[in-house]
Amino acid sequence: MEVKSQFVFLMVEEIDFKDIQPYSDNEFKARMAELVVEPGFEHAVKYVMPDVDFPEFVEKLKSIPDNSTFQREMMLPFLQLLVSKTTDGVTIGGLENLERGKSYTFLSNHRDIVLDASFLNYGFLINNWPTSEVAIGNNLLIFDWITDLVKLNKSFIVKRDLKMTKALEAAKQLSAYIHYDINEKHQSVWIAQREGRAKDSNDRTQEALVKMLALAGGGSVIDNLQSIDIVPVSITYEYDPNDHLKAREFLLRKLDPDFRKSQHDDLLSMETGLLQYKGRVHFEIGKCINEDLSHLSCETDKIEVVKRVCSLIDRHIHLGYKIYPINYIAYDLLHSTDRFADCYTERDVDEFNTYLDKKLDTVRLENVSSLDRKFMREMMLVMYSNPLKNKLEAAELA
Repeated sequence: MEVKSQFVFLMVEEIDFKDIQPYSDNEFKARMAELVVEPGFEHAVKYVMPDVDFPEFVEKLKSIPDNSTFQREMMLPFLQLLVSKTTDGVTIGGLENLERGKSYTFLSNHRDIVLDASFLNYGFLINNWPTSEVAIGNNLLIFDWITDLVKLNKSFIVKRDLKMTKALEAAKQLSAYIHYDINEKHQSVWIAQREGRAKDSNDRTQEALVKMLALAGGGSVIDNLQSIDIVPVSITYEYDPNDHLKAREFLLRKLDPDFRKSQHDDLLSMETGLLQYKGRVHFEIGKCINEDLSHLSCETDKIEVVKRVCSLIDRHIHLGYKIYPINYIAYDLLHSTDRFADCYTERDVDEFNTYLDKKLDTVRLENVSSLDRKFMREMMLVMYSNPLKNKLEAAELA
């Protein structure tokens, strides 16, 4: 979400956010009854779970009273199935940095359209920790039934691709809702550090996001940010199922700077991210940055404050990455060095090269030259080396 205006602080009670917030428990059963008769929903369920007894599944859904029960009894088993079939395990570290009974704004890097927040909540559920509400862009809500599904699953809507005036109104509304969630509902939230995924894995917090978060609260930028208890979260996927699709997009943008993804591209990315192999997945929860923010309170230039807050969040996220052998290999291959040769074996290198070749073989484009393929391969190396590069640089600053 782009917020181009200067800061206009507002109080939460001035804003109505009915159209973006998740469905309440009072609405749950009626909205679920509408969802389960949607043909698109039935098709999606049968595609993801081909062996499902759909009528029995529907009756189970209709018996669920609220969203917490829905997450525990329906989403958790589904996520456990995804973890077992598409990963070598999902781990979560840093829970000791959180206080029971306190609500946080979890702000993370963005790798997968659907699973970043889903796997984080999976980690919370298996550790008996409250789940967070999830920010999701309206660009992904291609059908009305998808909107109903995500709002039944504790998601709130981020309005995107708006003209300047409408964008500012939407930013005020979103900021007010997040502040309301944290301070009135005492409900944690998750939001990505940027609009869209960092295709090259070079994760950087967008200034527009920090500006949006600081709009509500009625105080200074620092006061407003401190009031929502921001906690950086680092997400690491050993293998990115969409790496070849991202490389393809890089090539298409190189060939045509005006290239724009289609809805089909987004659907394919969501499907691939959900169902394909990811290797090991790790979430590292950092410490609340309020103490770090207090050191910026003497800064009077609001724009400079935002820049420094972004850098602070980036450093915390970069330090939390889990680095796997393929990250070391990608770095050395990209830079033609053996700097990290002690971190992997020759067999690891052979397996990674084979992996890259197989993924590139699946890219469907007409008239792809050997140079085009080389370019896509190099972009995949960039994707896998950037987390290591950024972690090394963040460690030097720590």
